[in-house]
Amino acid sequence: MRFAGIPPVPMKNPVPAMRRRVFIKTAAFMVAAAWAGQGQGAPVNGFRYPFFAFCFDTHDARKRTLQQQAELLKELGFDGAGHLWLDGVKERLETLESAGLKLFQIYLRGSIAPGQPAYDARLKEVLPLLKGKGTTLALLIVGVPPSSAQGREPALKLAGEIADLAHPFGVKVALYHHRGDWMERVEDALWVVEKARRPNLGVMFNLCHWMAVDDEKNLMPLIKSAMPHLLAVSISGTDSPAEIKAGTGKWIQPLDKGAWNVQEFARQLKQEGYRGPVGLQCYGLGGDAREHLQRSISQWQRWNL
Repeated sequence: MRFAGIPPVPMKNPVPAMRRRVFIKTAAFMVAAAWAGQGQGAPVNGFRYPFFAFCFDTHDARKRTLQQQAELLKELGFDGAGHLWLDGVKERLETLESAGLKLFQIYLRGSIAPGQPAYDARLKEVLPLLKGKGTTLALLIVGVPPSSAQGREPALKLAGEIADLAHPFGVKVALYHHRGDWMERVEDALWVVEKARRPNLGVMFNLCHWMAVDDEKNLMPLIKSAMPHLLAVSISGTDSPAEIKAGTGKWIQPLDKGAWNVQEFARQLKQEGYRGPVGLQCYGLGGDAREHLQRSISQWQRWNL
């Protein structure tokens, strides 16, 4: 529009100016998007680890129901949860799914002690519930001294039986090494997997349990050997393996605490090609679970993994 009596201002070719404006706006948008991605779990190289929490309910001072747990995880930004043992599996599935979350794992204890039941008989009732859910069984093996030779053949038989039970339902089984159990070391789990040769049987690497029994120099060689069978990884804030074994360091902590570089470990996992889920180990953390979960996921998001 022109006002009467004011001559028009001669204009140069408007196209270059328009291009500059579009370029500036596009660049500003890309910078803003990149900045927003930091601290919000934005994908790196097209991949973001699925991140879930487990054992966060064992010491929660608020004693939340399964529904309240699902709502809390959704609010904080987790992708789902792990579930301890076989009580309440149906409700756990329903509450997570109602929140748009996933049940990543169910933890199951198997025993190779003479005269003891090998595993919870309810497993056969639970497995049909897991069909098509992408849920993994995380199997602990207990009953004889850690890493003892006497446990090898019974563990092989037990793991094979459970893997065979799970296979028709599309359920994978991750052998869960745990300090103090027969399957204490990753090497114990790998021996079973390589001997059993079941297509749905693999291993889970648990940082806290590895910290308690191994040396730091062995970490990445061990990860490399486990990688073909690695179904899941768990992490937590922690001090160094030497401090843990000496009793001077703290074991399971929120991710924003601990002297050991968990972020670098997670990055190395990605470099080695790991693309499975990462679980946040929360066992033994007291107080209101919201507080430590919030701290951990905020740190995880800052890492942008």
